[in-house]
Amino acid sequence: MKLTRTIILGTAAAFAGAGAQAADLPVNAKAIEYVKICSFYGAGFYYIPGTDTCIKVSGYLRAQTEFAGNVIGDTANNGVAGAHNRLSNYYTSRARQALNIDTRTGTEYGSVRTYAQLVFSFTTPGVSAAGNGATTTPSASAQLTLYDAFIQFAGFTFGRAQSQFSAPWAEYPGNFSELPGAAGWDRVNQVTYTADFGQGITASFSAQDQVQNYQTNLWNVSAATAAGLASGIYGANDFGGSRAPDLVVMLRVDQAWGLFQASVAAHDNHAAYYGASEVTGHPGDKWGWAGQLALSIKNIPTGPGDTINMSGVYANGASRYVFNDFMSTNFAMYGGTGLAGAYQSIGLAGVSDSVFVAGAGQELTTAYGINGAYTHNWDPHWSTSIFGGWAAVRYNSAAKGYICGAVVTGLALSSGIAGCNPDFNYATVGTYNTWTPVKSLTFSAELAYTMLDQKYASGSLATLPLQSGIAKPAAVYELRNQHSLNLMLMAQRNF
Repeated sequence: MKLTRTIILGTAAAFAGAGAQAADLPVNAKAIEYVKICSFYGAGFYYIPGTDTCIKVSGYLRAQTEFAGNVIGDTANNGVAGAHNRLSNYYTSRARQALNIDTRTGTEYGSVRTYAQLVFSFTTPGVSAAGNGATTTPSASAQLTLYDAFIQFAGFTFGRAQSQFSAPWAEYPGNFSELPGAAGWDRVNQVTYTADFGQGITASFSAQDQVQNYQTNLWNVSAATAAGLASGIYGANDFGGSRAPDLVVMLRVDQAWGLFQASVAAHDNHAAYYGASEVTGHPGDKWGWAGQLALSIKNIPTGPGDTINMSGVYANGASRYVFNDFMSTNFAMYGGTGLAGAYQSIGLAGVSDSVFVAGAGQELTTAYGINGAYTHNWDPHWSTSIFGGWAAVRYNSAAKGYICGAVVTGLALSSGIAGCNPDFNYATVGTYNTWTPVKSLTFSAELAYTMLDQKYASGSLATLPLQSGIAKPAAVYELRNQHSLNLMLMAQRNF
């Protein structure tokens, strides 16, 4: 009996042990892949698990409000903003979230990089008057935008990136709002090769898309209307389809003392037809050009981190390189008047790449300007910059003849041909102050004063038709210089 009990217990123990061992057998699970830091490309990069590609995700969230403007970053210089009446916004606010995705992969040809910046914004809607001026409708306010989207490989850049013509700070030498006198920050599709000669010396050769970002107006003055002339639009905008990209060459020296850059761009002006169909004919293409010099001086004696940035640009038939694409190309700024018989005053001006009339060739427009800023760091948390930009538009005698013929007839200009001059100057000066209480969180305030210096003869009167979109009546207006003062407040958190 004792022997039997021993055999049974032993057998049970064996089965139990076998069961326990079976339950404890290891499962063939995939090994856990931990995210590893990729320090080769700088802070913030990590290896994508299972690959040799490094990725960095960053961005910012920004909240801002501009007073006395209907758009963020530009002054009240046309439309309902320039009207200065009950349709104009006293303030415009915006909330924006940006997401940056940067990847790098090492290869036998060097690093392969992709970069994209996606931006979603919600802005205070503006309004425009209905046809009878009695009701208003809000404009769009939410927008999803793609800023950057490019691939870099073996010195080449393919995709949407900042123009090689622009200085690194573009129209922001020490400010936030738009400044005339420099090429823009806005991105453009391009194919670029950059040669690196060492010691911070590089040269870039680029073919970039000219559409929208690098065109202002090709005015067919034969199709000008009184309503258009009353808003600084001197004809029908008569662009044809794309024919040639802008060709850009840039040389840059970027060293510890600062930066010097020289840029040249060639720009094809390709118009459509004189009239409503192709049988009406068209002007021949004309190539324009632009040149820019830019200089940055770092670590100047006034304090650590202080900088001076400046640039100057000259263009003939390529005015977007002077008036960046965030800026208006037609100006109609209203104000008061003390002139007897005038309802109000107005400053009229317009920017073009070329001007023509039916049966004639294009007359290229000349534009030039400068801008710059000095930034002083009071301490690691506070900084102040003083900035300014100035630009001029000059039409040749033939173009003035076309435009003035339309203005004198369409707006009954009191001073006649002798008092008509569509040339103008446009300038902005201001100060930009920032406070960074903690890392990556900045509060800022910018105050900017803008002046439109139009060249129509002093005391000239123009008879404008009803401007239904901005609720301005048909009346006699004095042509006079105008100005605008804007305040912007902003908070931004980078990550």
